[in-house]
Amino acid sequence: MLYLLDIFGTLIFAISGAFKASQKELDVLGALILAVATGVGGGIVRDVLLGATPPAAFQDELYFIVCLCGGTLVIFIAPYIARQWNMVMAADALGLGVFAAIGAAKASHFGLGPMGIIFMASMTAVGGGVIRDVLANDVPAIVHTDFYATAAIIGGSLFAILYVFNIPEPVLLLVTIVSTTGIRLVAMHWKLSLPRVRRLKK
Repeated sequence: MLYLLDIFGTLIFAISGAFKASQKELDVLGALILAVATGVGGGIVRDVLLGATPPAAFQDELYFIVCLCGGTLVIFIAPYIARQWNMVMAADALGLGVFAAIGAAKASHFGLGPMGIIFMASMTAVGGGVIRDVLANDVPAIVHTDFYATAAIIGGSLFAILYVFNIPEPVLLLVTIVSTTGIRLVAMHWKLSLPRVRRLKK
């Protein structure tokens, strides 16, 4: 089940990476690079931090194939759904929830405690997006966008709390995906964000 979720999340994030390339009017190669970097970036960060090396993406070529397929799809359809950006952002929110759940689950498999579970959920969820934004020369969404990392932290926290009570893993995964995705969608709809740090006066 985790494997299928990982592949699904990889596809969703690869698509979001390719759409970012479309926004920036990058060429075909740039779109595919962003698709791959976004799709597998979070998982690679997760596996390296957990000591699960080589990372899953380097052991199973399906991860890269899925990224390339997602990127290629966007190259052809981007002009036709450019006005449906909300749909793309909703898919990105779902990918965020899926990766937060996978990161939390893998952390629990490695015997990490609550803080470790929350940290891995967050890093897995936002890692690919950070790489995507850096390559696209944008400020990473994690540090300024409406409840991006915050949603993953809350979802990971729910996983960690319920894990203590020996709740079955499928339930934990569902709760994490729904909560993370839901919080992100609500934040986008209502334009919610954390307070910004005030600029220092010289």
